[in-house]
Amino acid sequence: MHLIVGLGNPGKEYEDTRHNVGFNFIDNLSVKYNISLNRIKFKGVYGEGFIEGKKCILLKPSTYMNLSGESIREIVNFYKIDSKDIVVVYDDISIDIGRMRIRTKGSAGGHNGIKSIISSLGTDEFPRIKIGVGCPKGDLISHVLGKFYKDDKILIDSTIKASIEAVELIVKENLYEAMNRFNGFIAEK
Repeated sequence: MHLIVGLGNPGKEYEDTRHNVGFNFIDNLSVKYNISLNRIKFKGVYGEGFIEGKKCILLKPSTYMNLSGESIREIVNFYKIDSKDIVVVYDDISIDIGRMRIRTKGSAGGHNGIKSIISSLGTDEFPRIKIGVGCPKGDLISHVLGKFYKDDKILIDSTIKASIEAVELIVKENLYEAMNRFNGFIAEK
């Protein structure tokens, strides 16, 4: 069983912000596979269903970004999920908009949500899909909590769609197949 996690912040004021691309990813994935996000437990909102014929849990932590690891740790402990079967999808300011990177492990790279997950799980060895939201031109907080410009939204939507295809490949085949296919991905307008 895979746990697919999208990082973001709960609340209307954070909807469609750069920091919430993980939540947007989960929303799109849940629609495609008809997985209702209707359970509230483990400090998050989640649902169970099947992707490519394999059982998966989709999770949106409701702890706010900086405490995302608490939610993930609770669901991982309850379902006894191996950290290599977790896929975390989140925003990355060091990657241009319209690009994504898949990694098997690694440091937090300054991302507080990932820092929390590493601390809570006691390992940095969990797959992740980083969706580029571009480097801030000014204040970091204003950038990540800001909404996308119209042209950028087209690129983000395309990148989220590619990220869904990457998760399908991870679940159906393996992480390395997804890395080989999608790590050079560049969205087109």
